[in-house]
Amino acid sequence: MNAISAPWRMAYIQGEKPQGCVLCIPADDSANVFVLHRGVRAFVMMNLYPYTAGHLMVVPNRHVALLEELTPEERLEIFDLTTASVQVLKGALHPEGINIGINLGPAAGAGVEDHVHVHVVPRWCGDTN
Repeated sequence: MNAISAPWRMAYIQGEKPQGCVLCIPADDSANVFVLHRGVRAFVMMNLYPYTAGHLMVVPNRHVALLEELTPEERLEIFDLTTASVQVLKGALHPEGINIGINLGPAAGAGVEDHVHVHVVPRWCGDTN
């Protein structure tokens, strides 16, 4: 069985989780250097505990747990930002592939269950398997 392995994520997996939603980042939070781009309804940020170098997340500004709770405008902006993230990663890191995923619920591996977000993970042959 091939499985992605990212042992540096153990600090997050085993560590104590912060209070509140880690993805609810106010627009005026200048201390947060992980936000790379902020749109009207969503933003792009670096993952603090990445699977691979360049692992980005696209997050709605609004605290929303389910895809079906997103407005059409939020869904469009999230997909547009996901597409832009892929283009930027291809230009900057030249990955051999990219995984795009949304983990919904604990059985799907959601680390943050109550704020939907899209993972954009650049991949290279033999990177973490």
